[in-house]
Amino acid sequence: MAIRVLLADDHTLLRAGLRAMLKTQSCLEVVGEASDGEEVLQLANKFQPDVVVMDMNISNHRGVRATLMLQQTCPDTHVLIMTNYEDANLLQEADYAGVSGYIVKRALESELIDAIKTTSKGDFYIHPSINFPLEALKKDLS
Repeated sequence: MAIRVLLADDHTLLRAGLRAMLKTQSCLEVVGEASDGEEVLQLANKFQPDVVVMDMNISNHRGVRATLMLQQTCPDTHVLIMTNYEDANLLQEADYAGVSGYIVKRALESELIDAIKTTSKGDFYIHPSINFPLEALKKDLS
């Protein structure tokens, strides 16, 4: 069964590129696209995706705020934050909100696919360019 993915970014061209890229993967199915935080919540409730690939700075909500709201209505949906920022503080903020992964927009196609697969299983993914040990996040959560 394919991993159901919801794309959430306020840039139409970026969403189109992601959709086209993911469409080539038989193990992934793009079930919807959202351009702002409100639409993320509506479409996630409608489609119940396995993973939401969400821009950290999506319109109307920060990705972190939308993640907190998603957890209340779609607790089985995992959020993979996608951002331009390679910042450990933002990673920590996203982790506290309950995201399942953090990837930079300059990532390779294979890295994004790996991140989606990893987060869909409930495992945490951090893009290799982020110099922040996973153990530190686990320690902060205890």
